[in-house]
Amino acid sequence: MYTREQASQLRQAFWTTFGQYIAPLLSAEGLKTNWLNYRTGVKYVNFRMHAGKNTASIAIELTHPDIELQQLFFEQFEELRNVLHSCLGEEWEWLLHVTNDEGRVISKIYKEIAAVNVFDRNDWPALISFFKPRIIALDAFWSDARYTFEAL
Repeated sequence: MYTREQASQLRQAFWTTFGQYIAPLLSAEGLKTNWLNYRTGVKYVNFRMHAGKNTASIAIELTHPDIELQQLFFEQFEELRNVLHSCLGEEWEWLLHVTNDEGRVISKIYKEIAAVNVFDRNDWPALISFFKPRIIALDAFWSDARYTFEAL
């Protein structure tokens, strides 16, 4: 078991390692990108990566505080479902209106893997192999799809 500080340091070390690994890659538009804090440019549309002690996930999170507008964003993503899954090369899970860890209602489209632990350095290659192709694929999808959402 780790202290809170040790756990924080290990998490930070993983994300620093991942950031250094992926930093040389350019976005789909040929730009230098902060992959860890990916900016979609559309308020309330976020790409999130999470690594914990049992699972890891990558998600598109829709966080608009107006539930009806959040649903509108979700429905717009549903219109692009085939394009998204084609870019990703796999199907993701879709959840409309779920409560996150902070108690806020969000919607998300995500992929998760089990049996990985960010606190075990032996799992880091598997975590990097999980996150890297998916965040790159999300970027490729978003380089075309974001214009659909800017009007909302």
